[in-house]
Amino acid sequence: MRQSEVKELSVEELYEELTNNKTKLSDLKMTHVLSPLENPSEIKKVRRSIARIATEITKRELD
Repeated sequence: MRQSEVKELSVEELYEELTNNKTKLSDLKMTHVLSPLENPSEIKKVRRSIARIATEITKRELD
């Protein structure tokens, strides 16, 4: 998810997206342990998306 997309979401949507991405990350990690993923860079993309969302949530809480 791009930063511009993250900025357009409401706080509730951000929390929902954060939860979904954390679940997706844990699923990807578990799958990768059992059998290598076809695209292991997907883990990195999801992890960065989580960081973007968490940063935006923190930024909004401070404002």
